[in-house]
Amino acid sequence: MLTEAGLAVIGALHTGREATVAELAADTEYSQAHLYDILDDLLGAGLLDERRGPSNQRVVRVTNHPVVEAYRTLQADLGHVDWADLLSPSTLRVCWYLDEPRRVAEIADRLDRTRQAVHKALSPLMHRAMLSPSGPEYALNKELAPLLSFARAVVRHEHRSRVREVAPSAVVEWCDPSRALVRVQNSEDTDALEVASEWQLTGLARFAEYGLQFFLADKPVFWYAPEEELTPAEVVCHTLVLDSGSRRVSYAMLLIEQLDIDQETLTETARWYELEAAVTAMYPPLQGAFDASAESSVVLPSEAEYAALKAQYGVQ
Repeated sequence: MLTEAGLAVIGALHTGREATVAELAADTEYSQAHLYDILDDLLGAGLLDERRGPSNQRVVRVTNHPVVEAYRTLQADLGHVDWADLLSPSTLRVCWYLDEPRRVAEIADRLDRTRQAVHKALSPLMHRAMLSPSGPEYALNKELAPLLSFARAVVRHEHRSRVREVAPSAVVEWCDPSRALVRVQNSEDTDALEVASEWQLTGLARFAEYGLQFFLADKPVFWYAPEEELTPAEVVCHTLVLDSGSRRVSYAMLLIEQLDIDQETLTETARWYELEAAVTAMYPPLQGAFDASAESSVVLPSEAEYAALKAQYGVQ
């Protein structure tokens, strides 16, 4: 995660200026020794470029990285706020969930943090009247959309950097502050993630574990959530978030029926992927109520198509 010191450096350079370590030390009040470590991290992450100036001094400037661009937008729209002083890594993680009103307990559970920790992360925003309403549910005020975009750019960057240390071709398809769903582009990276302890195979490739073996034309996808068990409900959601076409929906329905996944459980999981409507649409056909005229957020199979698929894979 981007540290407070890293954010201070980006804030000092976001206008496109170049600076030496001594100049950054004066701007940010961090020691030069500490800044050397920060600059190395930002250079490695692709957020900075470096050249050598007079007397072989390091001279740095920001790149056009998505995190930098999101910060520039934040400063352009809301430059009256000292964001480097206001935003800690914890606050940025909590901001991810402030796109709609949410209770502190809900955010704490999703982040696996205490309520006190979430309140502490929220407090800088509360003191600046940046939250609406004031409780028991919290969300960012509408004019703070650039802050939400910046928080999400930082989180996505963190996941992308983590996975690319193991699998350079990996692309982040979905993420939140604690979890990521990634797709890889070659067999070497597939092999690397299959043996990486923090990553789990998911999506259609996981169905074989539940007795449903499919021919897979695409490379498999992997899930990062090292502190959590990968549940069948998550596997269904991973399948749909990657592709909500008729074939994928049919396969997801097979797994739901094969494992008798409870609708309430799956709907609660699907909410985090914005798939509640898709899950709601899938259960009537699973209960025998096929209605070709009904509007749906996903393309559902016909009764005959689904019956044939069930017979093919032996789902009772």
